Amino acid sequence: MDPISSLKFALGPQMNLPYGNALSDVAVPKQVPLPEMETLSPASAPKPLDAAQPSYSFQNLLGDFVQDVSQKQATASDTVNGLLTGKNVPLHQAVISMEEASVSFQLMVEVRNRLLESYQELMRMQV
Repeated sequence: MDPISSLKFALGPQMNLPYGNALSDVAVPKQVPLPEMETLSPASAPKPLDAAQPSYSFQNLLGDFVQDVSQKQATASDTVNGLLTGKNVPLHQAVISMEEASVSFQLMVEVRNRLLESYQELMRMQV
């Protein structure tokens, strides 16, 4: 819906517009009757939260993040060791895994720094 059609819809046909009949070609959405609304399926409606469904806590999110970083560092270490021992590991794969581990570790450190700054800011607040 463009701004002109919303203006036409808001003003209605009884209002005289200063620009004459310029909005007559714009389609105005019609109201849907209530019985037709009731027949619509609620497929797009959000589902309510179940009490039985476990919630994903902030602690779990951070724990998974640290485990993921640890896994990437272990993979990078294994790849470099495989390259050094002469296994069939391509050089580019070793470099990619090392950079991926490095970037994920830097991200984890920055997230930790931001969380620490947020905590310190909350502690400085006066209640």
